Amino acid sequence: MSIYLGYVLGSVVLDIIANVLLQLSDGFRHKRWGIAAVLCIMAAFALLALAVTGMELFLAYALWGALSISGTALATRWLFNHRLNRWSWTGLAILIVAIILMQWGGH
Repeated sequence: MSIYLGYVLGSVVLDIIANVLLQLSDGFRHKRWGIAAVLCIMAAFALLALAVTGMELFLAYALWGALSISGTALATRWLFNHRLNRWSWTGLAILIVAIILMQWGGH
């Protein structure tokens, strides 16, 4: 695994944490959770910026988006019992397949 992929994966983890913290902030009613969410998303974008110094922007951003969306869906399902319907799961699957195809096409 390249360091740049590591940056993307670190950014994904921080983005998922930021989204969970944003949920906990309840629309910034709980300011500490909200501030923590903002700090995590800033760190996530800093890592994403490092990632694009060594990989294609479209690939880094698409990979980040797909993994962040999927990870957030799973985390909020597990932590907050949010549910996705069949169409949402289908959309996530299409997104993941698209990322794989983009990866293959980029080489």
